[in-house]
Amino acid sequence: MLAVHQAADGGLARIRVPGGLLSVTQLDVLRSASLDLGDGRLELTSRGNLQIRALRPDGPQELSNRLYGAGLLPSLTHERVRNILVSPLSGLDGRYDVLPLAAAVDRGLCADPALAELPGRFLFALDDGRGDLADSGADVLVQAIDSREALLSVGTHGVRVGWDEVVELMLAVASAFLELREGAEWRVAEVADGATRIFEQLGLQASSELPVTGAPIEAGQHGTALVATVPLGTLTQEQAAVLVEVAEWVRVTPWRSVVLPAVATEPLEAVGLITTPDSVWSGVTACAGRPGCAKALADVRSDAWRIMPGLTRDGRRVHWSGCERRCGKPAGGFVDILAVGNGYLVDGAVPNFPEREQW
Repeated sequence: MLAVHQAADGGLARIRVPGGLLSVTQLDVLRSASLDLGDGRLELTSRGNLQIRALRPDGPQELSNRLYGAGLLPSLTHERVRNILVSPLSGLDGRYDVLPLAAAVDRGLCADPALAELPGRFLFALDDGRGDLADSGADVLVQAIDSREALLSVGTHGVRVGWDEVVELMLAVASAFLELREGAEWRVAEVADGATRIFEQLGLQASSELPVTGAPIEAGQHGTALVATVPLGTLTQEQAAVLVEVAEWVRVTPWRSVVLPAVATEPLEAVGLITTPDSVWSGVTACAGRPGCAKALADVRSDAWRIMPGLTRDGRRVHWSGCERRCGKPAGGFVDILAVGNGYLVDGAVPNFPEREQW
């Protein structure tokens, strides 16, 4: 049965979507499951996965059955470790298509019983060369160089490899990490000299070559695809239903947006999805907050909805946190809005809401 976390508002189920790719049939299964078994919403995560909240006590088994039938739960033993990011526009705008490699990594991962012991935070990433995943914090990152070579990076160490070696080497890095960890480490970065020792164990001569760094993709038209921002990363029933109606497939991004084939934007905008990069909601994220999280000090999502439209932004990402754990925060720099019980701190300082216009 699907592993479910018990939150203040009920069961919380995370559905792994390696590469972020969903058929609209799968999306509709998730939409109806969230309505029948949870609070009706689908949350997008910073790892390109989805969550259903407020599951009732008998919900996990039924949800597991539905996910299995839709092909979204191929391995119960490896369910927690199928964390594989892919550049969301890969193959859609002329760059190298790394999406098929994500499926191969997923198959190899699930086929190896030992890899079921990976921590749930261990992260694989496949970047098509644009650099959008270079700051993802992945434990093992592969970035396209050209049609022959890719850069395999672990931490600040990298090595050029052929594409025919990529899948095997990514899984070998995961296996080496399991052999080196001493029990409590969740990530390669937590293992002393982890990257160096992993490359030595694999017999690879690593250099200090670093991956190319780029920016997260913005809402709007990109080649044959359209990117739509999901405000605060929460798909409503109406929004999910429209995506099912107008698209052939959907890719979930790590930036709480979705990629779909180029379609008319009017139906999406009519239900509150953002199809232009200049929206105040572009790059804005939030943790669950109250009442979903018992540790939260504020209903950060309601406050964000109330305050954000009255502010202008300088282009930086923004994250609202209900407590100092800052769950769901984006990788890299961001404006840090932190609930402190009697209000908020913005980047550690007391703001002047709602009059303050610039962050």
